[in-house]
Amino acid sequence: MPISSDFTSIFQHNFEIGFQHCYPTGFLKHTEICNLFQIVAGMHADLGGISYLDMQQHHQAWVLSRMRIEITKVPKWKDVITIKTWIKTLENSRSIRCLEMYLNDEKIVGCETFWVVINTKTRRPDILALPHNHFEKFDTDSISNPIQKINIPEAFTFKNERNILLSDIDIVNHANNVKYLEWCLDVTNVETVLSNTIKALNLNYLQELNFNDAIEIHHTENQFLITKEGKSCFALEIEI
Repeated sequence: MPISSDFTSIFQHNFEIGFQHCYPTGFLKHTEICNLFQIVAGMHADLGGISYLDMQQHHQAWVLSRMRIEITKVPKWKDVITIKTWIKTLENSRSIRCLEMYLNDEKIVGCETFWVVINTKTRRPDILALPHNHFEKFDTDSISNPIQKINIPEAFTFKNERNILLSDIDIVNHANNVKYLEWCLDVTNVETVLSNTIKALNLNYLQELNFNDAIEIHHTENQFLITKEGKSCFALEIEI
């Protein structure tokens, strides 16, 4: 698709929080924070001519590698929020995208995401084939602490098992990145999730998962490791 006449290097979009996005408490689910960020990033990529469909002409797609979300306040049902996004760096096969969520002009969530271009035929990193110089790059942080590589503990207290279902799979034919967080939050302490005490989420994506894969979720109260056949696929650290 050609670059839209509405394209701007800093993009923003408004959402009204619907009941389907919320916990029983009425507050926005942590997974929906990720979903809304993913939607806005996709909209910006569409306008700028580097969307999934554009990239598939070269058998390429963006794959999320690392993500950090810092939460000051969680919006609730019927709140109207604004999400802003911009690209911090984009070079060769790698890009850092920043996102921020606002409520009544107050920044309530900051996020930084690290993406890699993957060739969907070889499943290997690939240099972005599409032009992107029209995207101005902004060396502006959206989070207080940088994206982190998680130090995985040697021992975990709990272990859960599951298989990857059809509902977990996205258009790139692997488990959607939001699903990893969902699986972990489903096996942690419910009160931790519902009490709005989570201040930050660190997410590391290490290996993609596919339909019918059998996985194990190893975890303590705030650290999680998803493995497949003994190999690490995803790590999560919750900051309270």
